[in-house]
Amino acid sequence: MTSPAADHEASVTQAGAAADSARPHWFSENPSKAWGEKFFLIYSPIWMSLIGLVMALGITDRVGEWGFIAIGLAVALPLVVVPALVRDETSLGRAWYQTYWFKANLYIGIFGFAANYFGSEYFFDILGMVYDYPMIELNLDATLVGSGEQRVPIVMYLLTQAYFITYHTTAMVLLRRLRSSRLPFGTLVWPVLVVVVAYSWAWIETRAMANPLIATQFHYKDMDRMLAYGSLFYSLYFIASFPIFYHLDEKRSTSWSLTMTAGAACTAGLIMLFLLDFAASIFDPI
Repeated sequence: MTSPAADHEASVTQAGAAADSARPHWFSENPSKAWGEKFFLIYSPIWMSLIGLVMALGITDRVGEWGFIAIGLAVALPLVVVPALVRDETSLGRAWYQTYWFKANLYIGIFGFAANYFGSEYFFDILGMVYDYPMIELNLDATLVGSGEQRVPIVMYLLTQAYFITYHTTAMVLLRRLRSSRLPFGTLVWPVLVVVVAYSWAWIETRAMANPLIATQFHYKDMDRMLAYGSLFYSLYFIASFPIFYHLDEKRSTSWSLTMTAGAACTAGLIMLFLLDFAASIFDPI
């Protein structure tokens, strides 16, 4: 039996939480998720600067395969190592494997694997993407999907971890702000917002990554068509994933299990594959 004072304090806390929910907000009301999102946003310009420096100095032409993999590890590992060292959520009742930052990395790791292993084949054969890394022998991609004329270097899986963490986090922050703003016809507007944000990130990455600094190693056969039409094809990755990822530990008291998180990532990957294969019947190869 609780005291009247304790009951009053609990009711005040619940009322405060309800008031917070009623206001538009950028970050999740779940403190574990809010911290993880802020960390990912802080780290994003750091890995972007590192990749930009690597491109500008032409480092990948000189370091060889293992040097390239080291760059990938330098980009991806801080997403796990830094939170593991600086974030203790025992006060929230969460062990390290129950934290949002860990589950977000797990989700993106699985989804990013599917995107590279299967999705890259569609980029090669439909969107005209060209990888030319003669120094790389460690590759991993689908055997029965695609023509098999090109391979996916292992390092791409590492780089994708950072890329997709940033894309998903920025998308969640923006979509949450719009959703919590109680826009008119919010249910109808929501899928439109998902598509717009997904297309925006697809276009931005395409424009930023396929640049003259690394044209000898990575480019598109027709950049103008890729930006105009291929970005819509690429956005299907995120159209499949963003709505699922949004709900990961979104509510204040929610804590997905690792099994549920992995299952959600696999679901997003399968939806992505269906969408890509369907789109392949509509898009002419670039």
